Amino acid sequence: MMIILAIAGLLAGGTCPAGRIHASLDSLSRSVDGRIGVAAMVLETGEVVSVRGTERFPMQSVYKLPIAMGVLARVDRGLLRLDQPVAIDSADIAPVHSPIREKYPHGGVTLSLRELLAGAIVESDGTASDVLLRLVPASAVTAFVRSLGVKAMHIVATEKAMARDSMVQYRNWSTPAGAVALLRALQNGRGLSARSRALLLGWLTQTGIGAARLKGGLPAGTTVAHKTGTDRTSGGLTRATNDIGLITLPDGRHLAIAVFVADSRADETAREGVIAAMSGVAWHCYTESRN
Repeated sequence: MMIILAIAGLLAGGTCPAGRIHASLDSLSRSVDGRIGVAAMVLETGEVVSVRGTERFPMQSVYKLPIAMGVLARVDRGLLRLDQPVAIDSADIAPVHSPIREKYPHGGVTLSLRELLAGAIVESDGTASDVLLRLVPASAVTAFVRSLGVKAMHIVATEKAMARDSMVQYRNWSTPAGAVALLRALQNGRGLSARSRALLLGWLTQTGIGAARLKGGLPAGTTVAHKTGTDRTSGGLTRATNDIGLITLPDGRHLAIAVFVADSRADETAREGVIAAMSGVAWHCYTESRN
């Protein structure tokens, strides 16, 4: 219902200028408890809109995207290999969402780098992500992001560190505009080979996690390459419910969008619903503006 009302209100005037979409997104950002930021850009034209686009938000698992990009950049340089074996022992197991932990609770398994990358992106596996950060430290990932011209994003802490102290997640931050800048770099092929870029976009499109977020506001069959991030709810408070992604519009253009919902006491349905509503508004706006 939130999506339908938001889109109906946006298109009531028959056109979709930047001021109208900003007003609609701003209204949505105040419709759910918490601090909500969004940025969206049509990459081929540079059309952009944002609400709290320069404020810092905890990324949670969204940060697995820059981690994967940093690792793939080293693969492209010949410093790592996708088929190289990586040993995982008990010290590597993260007490968070992790299919690896569920299958190998005490470690003692060797996986390929390709499997770890796919696990981190497709399954949002926290153990896989932490092992990747063992291979390419957080400081190196942040340096890689900076080399792409993305300044408003910072990677510091592991999943294990965030699990020990929920406040640590605020150290892994991005602004919505910073996340869109990273997505723009990925779409434009900066920092990665064509092979690595295609591999990563395939994983981002393949994931089934977060179907009610960005994808929830879009027509069935829309191509979305995205990465979610979610904090566990404690005492009724959820510190992060996020989704960032590249949406392919009907005419082939690409919409980069990042929505962060921080410090919210709303339930999951409401938090995911506002993300879906924002992607729906942006999609319909930039689709209708070409018709």
